[in-house]
This record gives sequence, structure tokens and C-alpha cells, in this order.
Amino acid sequence: MSLADLTATELLERYRERSLSPVEVIEDVLTRVNELEPHLCATYALDPDGARAAARDSESRWRDNTAGPLDGVPVTVKENIATRGTPVPQGTAATELIPATEDAPAAARLREAGAVIFSKTTMPEYGMLSSGVSTFHHLTRNPWDVSKTAGGSSAGAAAAAAAGYGPIHIGTDIGGSIRLPAGWCGLVGLKPTHGRIAVGNPYPGRAIGPLTRTAADAALALSVMSGYDPRDHTSYPATPENGPRSPESGLRVALLLDAGLGLPVDPEVTAAVSAAAAVLEKAGAIIEPIAPIITREMLDGLDRFWRIRSATDIAALPEERRAKVLPQIRDWVSTAGELTGSDVFHGYSQMGAMAAAVTAIFTSYDVILSPVAPITAFPAELAYPTDDPAKPFEHIAFTVPYNMSAHPATTLNAGWSSTGLPIGAQLAVPHHQDTTALALAEYLDSALPARRPWPTGF
Repeated sequence: MSLADLTATELLERYRERSLSPVEVIEDVLTRVNELEPHLCATYALDPDGARAAARDSESRWRDNTAGPLDGVPVTVKENIATRGTPVPQGTAATELIPATEDAPAAARLREAGAVIFSKTTMPEYGMLSSGVSTFHHLTRNPWDVSKTAGGSSAGAAAAAAAGYGPIHIGTDIGGSIRLPAGWCGLVGLKPTHGRIAVGNPYPGRAIGPLTRTAADAALALSVMSGYDPRDHTSYPATPENGPRSPESGLRVALLLDAGLGLPVDPEVTAAVSAAAAVLEKAGAIIEPIAPIITREMLDGLDRFWRIRSATDIAALPEERRAKVLPQIRDWVSTAGELTGSDVFHGYSQMGAMAAAVTAIFTSYDVILSPVAPITAFPAELAYPTDDPAKPFEHIAFTVPYNMSAHPATTLNAGWSSTGLPIGAQLAVPHHQDTTALALAEYLDSALPARRPWPTGF
């Protein structure tokens, strides 16, 4: 196995044993990046020299027994999470490229823990697409099939993780932007309880979390990034958990196979998630199908609110920069002027309605198991799976409720389509039970049929 494919937990063990050096590992990772980037286009602001220097510093700390909890582990950070000295383009050519003056809270905690942040990763236009389509970045593609999208908006993070650009990749999620690409790339992707990881620029629904190949690596990244930061008023000190529950303990699982709206669920997706439910039931969990959680009114209301928010931001740009915004985004916001104040207020209120609907489910169940998305990865060139700016959110009905309710939700690879594409399952759990979700993901990963080898060539 290449050093680039080792998990973070494996790397740390070998660093402790002195059988491997961070300097060796980063060279292998950079070699992998150089080989695959022409096909995938997952990175932004790749910094080989800075990475090598950070790896040498880490090697010294391991030698001096002063290493941190992620010391020497290669990590990428999504480009909208600020890192000192690097511009934050937000996936669009309309942004002025002004270097960030400091690390965002999550990036700062990673550095403090000794992580080697060797690159940022790509995202689509303003993070408002579940694809890699961008006017700033090259089109990011899926390592399992480069004709398909890696998903979005954490597009580069997902592609990098699946391709083995090191073990830990940090993304953001406001409607599924960690979990959708994780599901389409066969990864564990955690959207944590909101506030557990300080965002720095908080907004309703927005969260930061890891995309990794294993649940153990996601848990490690979560532990490092968690905690209060004064730059984010929604963040809080690390909260102790009651400990993960196992299926053998009579876990009550709500099985959601039909979101009730949006794109129809592909039968292969239904079969894969149902198989995961059967594994939990065989182990002792109580599985009960449930009716759809959210309504068309909720999703359309959120669409209207997000549309007016984006239209306001774009209208504030000078005309020459406004013209650089992706045409599909401009088409989407073009109808915002037709909305009344009542429309916008009603749309905003639907975030609370979603939160209430999810919370009601958790009064009776410990876990909600569902697909991540109703479909497998769609063509890379499409901004949306519908290819229709008037219907941009028909694929997020399984993911967006937990952004509005602030509940943690994680993905795991549950199977494969007949064309060899990953199918993701989602596990949502009560607030502050993030490690419960990851423990269940790890259990299912070990109990489901053996996964396929990670992609290595195109």
C-alpha cells in the first residue's frame, strides 16, 4: 500500500513507533497529487514547499516527544475555510483575491495539532451547487468515474479523499455539501452538531466537518477541531457524550426510504440502504419505516430565502464582477425580485419548521437511516442533477433537514450501482451524539460486504 493511502490512525501509530516519518509521507502524497490532479482538479493553492517544511518540523516534534494529536498527518482544507495568506475565492471568478489575514478556527486547530495542511480544495460557485462547476476552479471530477461529478460543494475535498491525497479532508455543509460528495465518492462525511466545530462566519445551517475514508479518522479530526472560539458566537466547549450505542442494545432506527419530494429514489439506492437496515436489524436494532419528514412547502420556502440571500450578495457586486458569476446562479437569483417581504419571511420560517419536524422524530427514535441522495453521481459538467436552475434542490431532501435542525449526520458507503458508482447511506442522530453516528458507520462498514479497492488510475 502507498503511504498516501494510510489512514490517519495508521500514520500516527507508525510515527510513534518511529517506523515512518512525516517527511516520507508528504512526499508520497505530493507524488499522488501530481499524478492524478490533471484528471481530477481537486486542489487549490497547493503548497509543496510549505508542506515539506511543515513535515520536517513535525518530524522534529516526534523526535523530541512533543508531537500533537495530528502531528505529521496530511490534511486539506476547503477553500472557503480561511487559511492565513491565501485568498478565499468561494468558487467564483467574481471574488476579489485578497489573502486571508488569519486561519479560520478549524484551520487554526488543525495546525495547533500538528497537521500538515498542504493544500486547499475546490468548490463550486459560491458553494451553492452540489457539483464542481465553477467559474474560478477547473472542473472537479469523481475518481470512481471521471465523467461524473464528485459532488459539492465540498467537491475537491471528496475527490481528494477518494483519490488518496492523504487521509483527512475538511469541508463545509449548509444543505448537504459534505454528505452529498462523501456519498457519491464512497466516503465517511460528517456534518457535526452545529456549534461543535467553530465556523468563524456562522450562518443558519452552516457547519464544518471531515471527509475521510474511515470513521475513525473522521472521529480523530472531529476531536481536534471541536471547541469554543470567540470568533463564532454559535460555538461551544466540547460536550461529553453518553457513549456510542450499539445495535445490540435495541437501537431504535427510523428507516426513511422516501423523502416525499424531489427526485425519485433510484431502486439501487433503495436496495443498498435497505441492506444496511437489515444488517442493523440482524444485530438487534429495531427498524421501523417512517413517513417523509419534510414537505414541499418547507423546501420551496428555503429555496426562496436562499435565493434572496444570494441575489442580495450578487447585487452588491460591481457590474464587471457581477457579470463573472456563473450563468446558472444568475438565472436562479433572477426571480428574487418577484418575491415579497412575506415570501421571504415565510421562507425563513421554514428552517424552523424543518427543525421541528426532525426533532419530533428523535422523540421516538435513536437514529434516522436514509439515503444520502436519491441518485448516484451525475455528469460532471452539470451544475445541478436536474440541469435546471429553477429546480436546484430536488436532490437535497434527505440531507438539508439536519442543517436546519443542527443534528449531526454522517455518511458511509452502503453499496455500489450496477455501473460501479458508490451509494451512500446517511445516519442522523440526536444533538451531541456525533461519535454515536460515527461508531454506527464504522460498525456498518465492517458488517456490509467488503468494499471495492480505492480508485488509482483513470
